[in-house]
Amino acid sequence: MAKILIAPGRYVQGPGVLKEAGEQLKGFGKKLFICGDAFTINLTQDTLNQSVQAAGLEPSYEQFNGECSFNEIERLIGKAQDLRADVIVAVGGGKVIDAGKAVAMKMGLPVAVIPTIAATDAPCSALSVIYTEEGVVEHYLITPANPNLVLVDTAIIAKAPVRFLVAGMGDALATWFEADSASRTNSKNMPGGLTTVTALSLARLSYDTLLEYGEMAKEAVQAGAVTEAVDRIVEANTLLSGLGFESGGLAAAHAIHDGLTVLEETHHYYHGEKVSFGVLTHIVLEGRRPDQIEEVLDFCSRVGLPVTLAEIGVTDPTPEKIRAVAEKACAKGSSIYNMPVPISVQAVEDAILGADAIGRAFKKKFGV
Repeated sequence: MAKILIAPGRYVQGPGVLKEAGEQLKGFGKKLFICGDAFTINLTQDTLNQSVQAAGLEPSYEQFNGECSFNEIERLIGKAQDLRADVIVAVGGGKVIDAGKAVAMKMGLPVAVIPTIAATDAPCSALSVIYTEEGVVEHYLITPANPNLVLVDTAIIAKAPVRFLVAGMGDALATWFEADSASRTNSKNMPGGLTTVTALSLARLSYDTLLEYGEMAKEAVQAGAVTEAVDRIVEANTLLSGLGFESGGLAAAHAIHDGLTVLEETHHYYHGEKVSFGVLTHIVLEGRRPDQIEEVLDFCSRVGLPVTLAEIGVTDPTPEKIRAVAEKACAKGSSIYNMPVPISVQAVEDAILGADAIGRAFKKKFGV
């Protein structure tokens, strides 16, 4: 089987780069269909308008309704068709970005991504996670190409609530462990090939960057500052993790996240926060060494990522709830089968409960 690595056409990162949007976008078409929620449109519209109009482009805006569902994607397609759009521009967080990528794929148009937070590794990927209207993961939609442009303004990201950046670290935390597990089982990555040494190296670099700069980046963003640590963590959350997960492969951590979405009480927590607990479950399920588990627990405690079920809203983990999570995680076609250990619903239930117990014990021991 061939090894495959995929990546966005262009990645631009730095403070103030939103002012360059017109220059970066002008090669893709004249009529821009820009989608985002009310807050992100208000945050970026003045700068975007000035930049793209100076480049001779015509922006049009449509408010995203909040859930990346098939219904919302079809609604956005209708609006973009009415506009006769040349390029789709998705501005905001992971769900609007995934919706924008899906709209562009179905319309056969280029797509540009402008994240306003660094809460997931969605911006660089050719993957859209589709949810039901109730917020339960329904489908992974693989698009034929990565975004044509990813424009990351670190000045905007540094002004967002620090919880978003920390959630992005939780998503990125999974990248190395999942890519490593998938590689050891010769599992297919997202584009359907085997991983490359390059992808594994990027996944490992993402993990190492988190450990080295994560806590400093959190402190800087709490002060509203763009520092070298912030720049590195934004790149780790967005570019390194995006390339690493997609071309490296997924495994248990994201499958556990998907399972957790069946519990309504988790819906108020961010993707990366649920993935963080998924990472702990992943390494317990795989039987990783105690020092590796402690390294993950220590990092999560320092930056404020969840390591217990209660920290993602599951304060009453009944056997029925844990079984429902495990069954969803073990659904046919799930990435959990990329793990180098036998998988069963019972084994996943035990790993979830074991991870929760280890997390609670760690917090009690160190008073965090």
